[in-house]
Order: sequence, then C-alpha cells, then structure tokens
Amino acid sequence: MNKLKEIFGGDTRQFGMIFALVFLIVLFQVLTDGLTLDPGNVINIFQGNSYILVMAIGMVLVIIAGHIDLSVGSVAAFAGIVVAIAMRDWGIPWFVGILLGLVIGALVGAWQGFWVAFIGIPAFIVTLAGMLIFRGANQWVGKSNTVPVDESFQTIGAGYLPEVGPKTGYNNLTILIGLLLCAALIGGAVRNRRNQARIGADVGPASVMWIRLGLITVAILAVAMLMASGRRGTSLPISALILGALVLLYGFISTRTIIGRHVYAVGGNRHAAELSGVRSKRVNFLVMMNMSILASLAGMMFVARSNASGPFDGVGWELDAIAAVFIGGAAVTGGVGTVVGAVIGGLVMAVLNNGLQLLGVGADMTQIIKGLVLLAAVAFDVYNKSQGRRSITGLLTQNFGRRATQDTTETVKQES
Repeated sequence: MNKLKEIFGGDTRQFGMIFALVFLIVLFQVLTDGLTLDPGNVINIFQGNSYILVMAIGMVLVIIAGHIDLSVGSVAAFAGIVVAIAMRDWGIPWFVGILLGLVIGALVGAWQGFWVAFIGIPAFIVTLAGMLIFRGANQWVGKSNTVPVDESFQTIGAGYLPEVGPKTGYNNLTILIGLLLCAALIGGAVRNRRNQARIGADVGPASVMWIRLGLITVAILAVAMLMASGRRGTSLPISALILGALVLLYGFISTRTIIGRHVYAVGGNRHAAELSGVRSKRVNFLVMMNMSILASLAGMMFVARSNASGPFDGVGWELDAIAAVFIGGAAVTGGVGTVVGAVIGGLVMAVLNNGLQLLGVGADMTQIIKGLVLLAAVAFDVYNKSQGRRSITGLLTQNFGRRATQDTTETVKQES
C-alpha cells in the first residue's frame, strides 16, 4: 500500500477522476459485452466529443481566473454559421474559412473581455448576455436554415490520418504518433528528474517514476493500437489530433509561462496578485478572449463533423464544458484546476454518456445520471477540502497545479 501511495503521489484520492474513468471503461466493457473498447467505438468517443473537450480547455482557464462563460455554445454556433455561409457564398477556401472563424472568436472574446476586465461587469452577466446575443445572431445570419460545408472543410471534424507505409493491418501514422508521444513523456520525465537532482531536490525512488511512466505509456499505446486497428479508412481522428496539440500547448502555457502563472494568481487572490504586480485586467481580458477563440474552433469542428451548420448548434455546450472542468477538479472559487484535469473530466462524461447509449438508456435517465455524477464529484471535492485533505484532482493535476502555484509565487516576487 505504501508503494501504491508513492506511485500515486501519496494520496490515492488525488486520482479520483482517473480511477473513475478506468472504472467506467471496465464497467461498460463488461455490461456491453466488449463494445466499449471496440476500435470503432473508441474512435467515435474521441471524434464525437473533441469539440466539447476543446471548449473545456478554454473554460478551465476562465474558471481558474475566477469567472464563468455561459456564451461558448452560442459563440461556437455563430462562428460556425458565418464560416459556412462565407465558404458557400463567397467561395473562400477551407483554410481561409478556419482563419475567419478564429478571427470572429477573437473579436467576440475581445468584446466580452472588455466588459469583464475594464468595465467590471461580472463575467456571468456579460456571457449570459452574450449567450442571448450570439444565439440570436446565429439564427439571424443563417435565417434559421441549415448551411452545408465543403468536403475539404469536413476534414477537421470528420477526417482521419491517412494510410502510409507498408500494409500491417494497422494505421502506421497512428502507431507512430503514439510511440513518439511515449518517447517524449519518458524523455521529459528523465530530464526533469535529472534537473531536480542537480539542484538538490528530493526526487524520490527511481522505481516510482518508471512504474508511473509504464502505466501512462501502456495506456497511450493501448489507445493508439485500438484506433489504429479500426475499420479501413479510419484511424486517429484529425479532431483528436487537434485536441492533443491543444492539450500540450495549453498545458505548457498554464504551467510554464508567466501569463499562465498569473491566471492562477488572479484566481487565487486577485488583490494580493495586484499588489504583487500582476495586471489582473489584462489576465481577465485574455482568458475571456481565448475562451471565445477556442469556442469558435470547437464550433467549426462540430460543423465539419456534421457536414453542415444549423440553428440549433451549440445548445447546452456550455453546460458540458463547465461540467467537465468541475469534474476534473477545478474549484468553484477559482485558483485551482488544470488543463489535463478538465480533459479527464470531459472524458469521464463522454464515456458515461457513450456507455449509457450502448446500453439503450433513454436520454432522460442519461441526463439525470450525468447530473448526479457532477454533483457527487463536486460534493466529494468540497468534503475533502473541509476535512483538510487534498482535492480529487489526478496525478497530472497535482504535478502541474502545485508547480504552477509555486512558480506563480516565484515569478511575482521576481517581477516586484
């Protein structure tokens, strides 16, 4: 048991969401007679939920900063309809359409960020207004009609990695990406351990690190093999590749950059951060603008997968993104949360939703169960904190979140 605690960072409660995810996968694998881990179903889980997970990445930064964004579904739908109409009526190529959608997201985010950061209106009110404004704008611009998109544009939502190299029965690119990711994780962990040992930090037993890396690499390779062994023409979805790139990018930004550390500082204690030299208005403006950019990207990914943009796109998406963040360990009061935790929380909801669908559970009971899971996750987190225990964020949450908090303090001291 002591060895287990060392591997899992000293407190297995920190792995609540990872354990919950593994438990749900095993449970539904048994109940569905193996359908849950069928290659086609695994691909569908990632492809069908990537747009929500993309929004969860932006939402976790908003919530860490102490805000909430209720407009993401409407912003996603608005960007999607504008891009679809622009490609249909103006004949612009797909890559220009993507740039147009990102620009729309930036402008919407700047608009909402201005009211939040510089006027001082609570983000809840600003984004509630934005939810109404851009939902109406979506229906006004599209005249409540469905607008199809070109096949080339559909790649970002419905495309897969191509087949290359010799025929092995697997998608070679998918396996290669899995191997490269494992190599990068192992190399990074070894380098980080060496750097910490060089400065005299307590790095712990090497066996713990290797067991931990072994578990992570086995999981990555298992997912890669499942996706690579799907029916011919399918493999790692392009949408999942975009999601993975964003996780790496925003994981780095939130833990290794000054702006990321400032987000944690503002969410933890805005007044103390300002006294230490942090420009809270700039931080609030940037997190709101970033959220709308990612919402626009998510909207385009959904439109690409659906082959068309419609008036009901984005309905309820904000609730799914917020639920993923809180299930992933973020604190309602701000200052706590990680990108990886938000993605894990989103995957918990995705697997739960997929498993219930495979079992034929109705939409009514599915909503009830998802609501109870969200309530239980947050209640357990609050209970642990009230007892002086750590929250239920996972290993990566512990490593990234604690390091981000420490780096925030050091950075603020240096700047002051």
